[in-house]
Amino acid sequence: MLEAIQIDGADTSLEEEALQELDDDLQGELIRPTDEGYEQARKVWNGMIDRYPALIVRCADTDDVVRAVRFARQHNLLTAVRGGGHNVAGHGTQDGALVIDLSPMREVSVDADYRTVQAQGGATLGDVDAASQERGLAVPLGVVSKTGIAGLTLVGGLGWLRNRYGLTVDSLLEAEMVTADGQVVIANKDSNADLLWGLQGGGGNFGVVTKFTYQAYPVGPDVFFMMVFYSAENDREVLRAFRDFVAQAPDRVTLLADLGMFPEGSEFPEELQGTAFTALAGLYAGLAGDGERAMAPLRGIAEPLMDISGPMEYVEVQRLFDADYPDGSRYYWKSTNLMELTDAGIDRLLEHTRKQPSQRSTVDLWPLGGAVKRVPKDATAFFGREAAYVLNPEANWADPADDQVNIQWVRDLIESMEEFSDGGRYLNFQGFQEEGDAMMEAAFGASYARLAELKRKYDPDNFFRLNQNIKPAS
Repeated sequence: MLEAIQIDGADTSLEEEALQELDDDLQGELIRPTDEGYEQARKVWNGMIDRYPALIVRCADTDDVVRAVRFARQHNLLTAVRGGGHNVAGHGTQDGALVIDLSPMREVSVDADYRTVQAQGGATLGDVDAASQERGLAVPLGVVSKTGIAGLTLVGGLGWLRNRYGLTVDSLLEAEMVTADGQVVIANKDSNADLLWGLQGGGGNFGVVTKFTYQAYPVGPDVFFMMVFYSAENDREVLRAFRDFVAQAPDRVTLLADLGMFPEGSEFPEELQGTAFTALAGLYAGLAGDGERAMAPLRGIAEPLMDISGPMEYVEVQRLFDADYPDGSRYYWKSTNLMELTDAGIDRLLEHTRKQPSQRSTVDLWPLGGAVKRVPKDATAFFGREAAYVLNPEANWADPADDQVNIQWVRDLIESMEEFSDGGRYLNFQGFQEEGDAMMEAAFGASYARLAELKRKYDPDNFFRLNQNIKPAS
């Protein structure tokens, strides 16, 4: 007998015969708590998330996902879905639950003639980048190569190509999904178009997406990437210049402002360690020489502490920040949509930013422009195109004793900036969703009611609830 938790929170016991039958049916692997690989299989990226699921189904293909869903429904089991495992809130696992783990499903195929890329639901950004760059193409994805494509795509997808080609959801052409009753459906513009709309920003609410098909675009192999660090003494001057540049930047330029500190004991020059900085980073989606000229004004705002700008392979840009987010560190991230970045807003932001308790924490400003703005706001479930920036404080630290002070720093910073926000959130940076349904409603605005109806259609019992959850319309 194996103890597990049902979807209503009640305890249940699973007979060994039923478990063995599931194990025999799988092409992949069923992992129990007593199995040798359980300890490694249960871990996720965020070290704050330390949970012990009852069962882990490491799926080899879509049929395995179907078997896992049907088994979970048969036994009414609380069920989590794990893709890349990088969800900050830890939605991919839960104590006593059955975890449907897609991480072995990482196959990527590229059709260079049609410029499309199909990837299984467990693939990472690095998997997709490597395969697509072999054909001179790229899908607009995120900025850390170890991130899973599933969680990134289903919530929106902010990356280095967003101003030129839009969010990740704007390139999603088709999805293969296993529903809550264990059926496989295809969603594209011609079939189940309502579901495709919901998957373009509505999160993992409607089922388990086992394949994504994206539009890809000619990018690289070399691009111009800017990364310039300024002293905190120049904070206001740099952020104001950044804001003014963003307002007139061409679509080929996608930028990020990053306020932080050079950590002691890091790979940065010893004389800079412990120094606060404002960094401006950007990618030019075009010829490297054109990019250098286009972003030159941002590199001369003041005397930089360090400037590592230059031509770089696109796949290297995508891996540039990987080392900043090691597996097992502790992470708490939140966000809010800023409608504008006023001088008063900059002053407020800096007042709270420089109180960071961890040297590894940062505050990021993601401008939204270009192609992101040209998509009609109701064309996808993603809400927030009208915002000027996504503001994202990231608390990153190592010692569990520092949990509360780091979490509170993020919450205080977000609260201090609410007067400059529409109250919306980018749901890949959602903290632990402690605001509950109110946060979800604010995050989707006018689209929330439509998403709740779609949830009722595809998952009326809210079987898939361990996610950025939208309850079915009643």
